[in-house]
Amino acid sequence: MHTSLQEHTGTRISRLRRERNLTQTELSQLSGVSISTLTKVEQGVIPASPYVVGRVAGPLRVSTAEIEGQPYSDELRADRLDVLIRPIREALDVYDLGADPDIHARQLATLHAESEDLCAKVRAGQIKDVASRVAGLIEEATTAAHTAGSRDGWLTLASLYRSAYDVATKLGYPDLAQLALTRLNWAAERASDAVLGGMYHYLRALTYLREGQYRTGSRLTTLGLATIEQAEESRERQVVTGQLHLGASVLAARAHDEHQAKHHLGEAERIAQATREAGQVHWLAFGPTNVKVHRVSVLAELDQYDKAVEAAERTMIPKDWPKSRSSHHYAEVARAQLWTGQVEAAFDNLLQARKTAPQQAKYHPLVRDTFHGLEAAQRRLPDSFLSFGSWLGPQR
Repeated sequence: MHTSLQEHTGTRISRLRRERNLTQTELSQLSGVSISTLTKVEQGVIPASPYVVGRVAGPLRVSTAEIEGQPYSDELRADRLDVLIRPIREALDVYDLGADPDIHARQLATLHAESEDLCAKVRAGQIKDVASRVAGLIEEATTAAHTAGSRDGWLTLASLYRSAYDVATKLGYPDLAQLALTRLNWAAERASDAVLGGMYHYLRALTYLREGQYRTGSRLTTLGLATIEQAEESRERQVVTGQLHLGASVLAARAHDEHQAKHHLGEAERIAQATREAGQVHWLAFGPTNVKVHRVSVLAELDQYDKAVEAAERTMIPKDWPKSRSSHHYAEVARAQLWTGQVEAAFDNLLQARKTAPQQAKYHPLVRDTFHGLEAAQRRLPDSFLSFGSWLGPQR
């Protein structure tokens, strides 16, 4: 017997369903998820896809984070990450209090360099380092921005709010992520930056993507595209426009709208041919590689797992590509391979996701549910499977 995770997404769906006195048939009818899929998910035979999680969240009257078991409190406590959340929340609360007389802020150029370093570390998967530094930097930059009252000050503060959003998202605190986004928009308005406004709508759309509210998310990407048209033509504007199309493609795919998904993917590909790789423009990793990675995501969200695996085999990840994006890609490929019965290959990609960005992979619901699906497959797996389960830790 392998070391089993105590509760996976399927068992949480089953528990929540029974708590609400719903039968599987009733939840299937309310959510639009087939009874066959729902049964297999609850039994752990197949991992719960983001589409399934999003569809059942409404009838169960809970957030997708609760269904996925986030935040993983025991693991966060063991890694001493839980104590870093409250300071971030407190730092986000002082946005409108003006300059703090007890804080002697450094020069804006220094704070900007610090904010860029945090963005780079997020992309490198160094979540703990970012979580430990971002609250103090937000407080310092808040004072600096209010004191200077300049565009550069508000842009630096907005960047730090974006890093707080990244930390909250990756550690499973959607309410904190929403608060960070609200602050980012507040700073962007003061900087009068249309490109950053488009970025805000893109990141906000991603929160609705995670919550399974695809129509609202799609409306936000449309609003983001309209907002960014107000900016002057530039490579920066092209990159954010392309990323908005990538976000829209996944939203459409998760809503099983293949036509719109492929339309937005095509638009992103067209833009990427002009921008080429633009990894450091707002740290979006936009370019031809990201388009190929999103094609794998789109096919998987459309339940075309065989085609997703084929697309992944044609996708070469550059060595200098952001580790956070690479790790997420490997996790998605692992899920697609599990669905197509490629158990050993799926586990190899989970190992690759962990090797590439261990802190991110540990708290990724997709990694955890795919691991459980591999365990449920009851096939021979390498001894390293046991240590992988121990590394993840028991879910609640």
